[in-house]
Amino acid sequence: MEKQKKLIPYSVYIPEDHHNKLKQLAKERKASEMIRNAIDLLVNNNDVYKAGYNKALDDAAKVIYDCKEAQMVAVNGRDLGAHLHEQVKLLVSK
Repeated sequence: MEKQKKLIPYSVYIPEDHHNKLKQLAKERKASEMIRNAIDLLVNNNDVYKAGYNKALDDAAKVIYDCKEAQMVAVNGRDLGAHLHEQVKLLVSK
């Protein structure tokens, strides 16, 4: 990320486990840069972020589809795992 002339503070609410990890990164002087880079990827619609996001959704959809317990429950004639798999796949970023 290129150097900015002026950095403006911004506050967000994050889960406690993220906060704990960021505190550790802050000790290493890496937290702020990591957050700025993540935001940069998001706001600039970078393909690296999108690819990682889509991969995570694919992985989650596969876990749901393969879940034996979800296959044992039927909804409208289809097993729940297949239905949820389809719903997760709809979240894939184009």
